[in-house]
Amino acid sequence: MKLLAVEAKQNSFYYLSRYQQIAEFGAELFVLNGIGTDDFWPADRYRRARSTHISDLIRYAKDWHAEQNFDGVLTFSESGVIAVAAVADALGLPSIGVEAARTSRNKLIMRQAHRRGGVPIPQFRFVPFLDSALRTAEEFGYPVILKPTLGAASNFVFRVDNAEQMAELYEQAQQGINRMSWYTMEADGLDLGPHGLLVESFLDGHEHLIEALVWDDEVYLGSIVDRVTMEGGTFDDDVHHAPTALTPEQVAEVHAVVAAGVRAQGLKRSALHAEIRFHEGKPHLLEIAVRPGGGGLDHMARKSAGYDPIRAMMAVAEGRRPDVRHFTPTEVHTAAMCLISDGGTIESITIPPEVAESDRLTHIKIMAQPGDVIRRPPDGNDILGGFGVIGTSLDDAMTFANDLASKIEVKLV
Repeated sequence: MKLLAVEAKQNSFYYLSRYQQIAEFGAELFVLNGIGTDDFWPADRYRRARSTHISDLIRYAKDWHAEQNFDGVLTFSESGVIAVAAVADALGLPSIGVEAARTSRNKLIMRQAHRRGGVPIPQFRFVPFLDSALRTAEEFGYPVILKPTLGAASNFVFRVDNAEQMAELYEQAQQGINRMSWYTMEADGLDLGPHGLLVESFLDGHEHLIEALVWDDEVYLGSIVDRVTMEGGTFDDDVHHAPTALTPEQVAEVHAVVAAGVRAQGLKRSALHAEIRFHEGKPHLLEIAVRPGGGGLDHMARKSAGYDPIRAMMAVAEGRRPDVRHFTPTEVHTAAMCLISDGGTIESITIPPEVAESDRLTHIKIMAQPGDVIRRPPDGNDILGGFGVIGTSLDDAMTFANDLASKIEVKLV
C-alpha cells in the first residue's frame, strides 16, 4: 500500500508519530508538504512544493503519483481536509469530495447542514460584528459559546457569561483567529467558506469524544471517550477517560445523533472524529471531523474498545472497507491528559525515567521544544504534548496519570 500524506504548511512535528504508525502498520508512506522543515521524513519519500497554493500542491502530487502510483491520500490535520479532498479528486483516488470536506471543516456550513438534516444541535448564528454577537447572546440567553468557524483544538473558543465578557472576548477572538495556526495552515486558493465567529447556545451536560467510521451509509462508533475535565471558560480539552460511563441506551442515542450528522454532512466513506455533548439529558452534536481525533485518542480506542482509527483511516484512503464493528468496550481503563503550562517561552522540558519508562504508559508525545512560544487563553490554546496510562478502574487510571504528570518539569523564560 502506497499512501500520500499532505499538509499545506507543516504543523511542526505534531503528526510525525502518526506517520510512523502508518509505516509500522506496513504502508509505504510518502509525505508532501507545501512548506516544511528539512529532513522531516526520509528523503526518498518526502517532497516540498515550497508553496501553499492548492494548484502547486496538486501539480507536485500529480507528478509524484505518475512515478509512484499512490493508492490513497490522507491527512491528520483539520487544516488539511479540504486540500486533501482536492488532491485526491485530482489524482482520481478515493475522496469524500471537496464539498463534503468543506462542510466538515467550516463550522458555520456544518451547522447549517445539521439544521437542514434535523440533527439535535445548539442554536447558532454567524456574528460578523460585536453588536450582532451581543444581540444573539441576549436572545439565546447567557452563558453562550463564542467560537471560530475555521478553528480547532479549542483555539479562541470561549464560554461567555455576560455582555461585558462578550465585549472583551469578541475583540480578542476576532483578532486572534486571523493569526491562528489552524487557519494559517490552510492551503491557499481554496474556498474555505466564511471565516469569522459563531455564537452558540450553551449545552449544560457531559461531553464525549468518539472515533467512528462511515462506510456505505453504515455508521460505526468505534470508541467513546468521556471528557472529565473540570470545565472553565476556555474549554481546555485536557483530561479523558475510557471506556465510557454511558449506558447502552445512551450509546444508542449517541449513535443515532452521529449517524444523522454524518448524513447531513454528505459523508459516505470516511474515518470520523465526533464530539457529543448532552443537554437536558439528550445528546447534541458539537461537530464531526473527517479524520481521527488528536492527542492520544487512537491509543485509548485500541485499549478500551479494540478499535484502531489509524488503520481504519488507512483502509478508507485506499478505498477498502476497514475491519470495524459496532462499539464494544473492553475491560481496560485508560486515562489521558494534555500537558498544559503557563504561557511563555520554553526553556526546558524534563521527563524523568520513571515516567518515560513506565509499563503502564500507553503513549507520551512532547510537541513543544525549547525556544517555542506557548500561547495560552485568551491569546491561544497551545499545549506541550500529552500522555496516557492504563489502570484497573477510573480512579486507578486517573490517580496514576496525575502522579506521572506531577513528575514532568517545565521551565519557562
